[in-house]
Amino acid sequence: MQHQFQIQVSPEIAQDNEQLKKYIAKKESLDLEEIEHVEILKRSIDARQRNVKINLRINVYLTEEYLESEIEIPHYNDVSKSKEVIVIGAGPAGLFAALKLIEKGLKPILLERGKDVKERRRDLAAITKFHIVDEDSNYCFGEGGAGTYSDGKLYTRSKKRGDVNRILNLLIAHGAPKDIGVDAHPHIGTNKLPKIIAAIRKTIINYGGVVKFETRVTDILIKSSAVTGVKIQNGDIINSTKIILATGHSARDIFELLYRKGIEIEAKPFALGVRVEHSQQLIDSIQYHCETRSEYLPAAPYGIVKQVKNRGVYSFCMCPGGVIAPCATSPGEVVTNGWSPSKRDQPTSNSGIVVELKLEDFAKYSDKGPLAGVEFQKEIEQKAWRLGGETQKVPAQRLADFTQGKLSTDIPKTSYMPGTTSTELGEVLPPFIHETLQKGFEQFGKSMHGYMTNEAVVHAPESRTSSPVRIPRDYKTLEHTQIKGLYPCGEGAGYAGGIISAAIDGEKCAEQIGLKIR
Repeated sequence: MQHQFQIQVSPEIAQDNEQLKKYIAKKESLDLEEIEHVEILKRSIDARQRNVKINLRINVYLTEEYLESEIEIPHYNDVSKSKEVIVIGAGPAGLFAALKLIEKGLKPILLERGKDVKERRRDLAAITKFHIVDEDSNYCFGEGGAGTYSDGKLYTRSKKRGDVNRILNLLIAHGAPKDIGVDAHPHIGTNKLPKIIAAIRKTIINYGGVVKFETRVTDILIKSSAVTGVKIQNGDIINSTKIILATGHSARDIFELLYRKGIEIEAKPFALGVRVEHSQQLIDSIQYHCETRSEYLPAAPYGIVKQVKNRGVYSFCMCPGGVIAPCATSPGEVVTNGWSPSKRDQPTSNSGIVVELKLEDFAKYSDKGPLAGVEFQKEIEQKAWRLGGETQKVPAQRLADFTQGKLSTDIPKTSYMPGTTSTELGEVLPPFIHETLQKGFEQFGKSMHGYMTNEAVVHAPESRTSSPVRIPRDYKTLEHTQIKGLYPCGEGAGYAGGIISAAIDGEKCAEQIGLKIR
């Protein structure tokens, strides 16, 4: 017999199965000897009160043996001789689109401009150590996309868009920890994600799909307003009447290609700001109301939203126990992002703090049409590179100094490995962003007592929060509104905002293609 309960317990009880059994037996007047197993279905942290609690939804097995079920890779049929569909980009949208195509009996030809997850590491090291940016292999481009080496957060608010649990289960089947199916804010970690991504690639190949690395698409071939294939950088042509375009939010060359060919794209609002780093101990003390975090609690995250002069200022991609990474995709620019290992055990925490942008903010670049937001990004990133000494050193400022517009006399060592250059960040950011962030940080300090400290360091810019363009598509068929057979997909097309939502969007595009090709 099984019974479900919703309970709230201390962190100590939540992590000890025997204590959990005793607690539930007493609370629900059950016979302790009859409890065979307590299965945790969902888990979240409630840190609103001084004594932190853990919310659990549990399934209690009474006088019934608990048999743990394994989540396995689905059995697909071989598609090696099936109709081919080109998928451009091996991020979450592209990878999960490829799996869904195989499920539908179609053969994905997955084209990735970057390298596989193992080879990518060398290019990431080159950015950190030698300030060398490979335009095809970096933190944004390569197998797994931007999420692989920038954290692997799986939380999404997009539950209405599709089956989140299905995506989580596919990740678990490919080696992700089962906890991602339980935790309210699941996270895999940059140290574990590469093996999972490689396992997904293996599945695609095992069932007849094709995966090509270092294969950058340079043209999308069109005849009579319908796709016929693509041209890659060596001049070869790959033919297909169906193309899923899943290139990510930083594929500026693809945006420029579409614009140049007269394929409709639209400018889209996004957010831009800075990345701030605190000691994790400080964030723990603020969030958990304690001097030292309990061994039973994870490194504390935070999320905060304020309004400054009708603009949202908010935390983005917060990385507890994590580090700041150099995420430029071209030489001559500086871009920051953050990530955490699976244990979130680094001594620092960081978060993007960004300002909501509006289309009118890009008016200066109106001559660039739908690429106005791209040009806005570029100008800030290139200015940061120049102010950083034309290296990957990031312009930085102590937090209190930032709010006061005061140049920091020195910058303490941060987790950003290429190094920092003390800069008054008003030189990097447009005045309206700079001033909005200054007031936003002041409001943050009032809500999170202790947050406003000059020991925290602000790094600029955090500029790749989402795509600055949207590639329009029919809301039912998901085909481009102008070009038949072209399926704009995921973050780069403006239809997703993270690993899970991008994966769901990839599946949806593949599903629509499956309906067209029977």
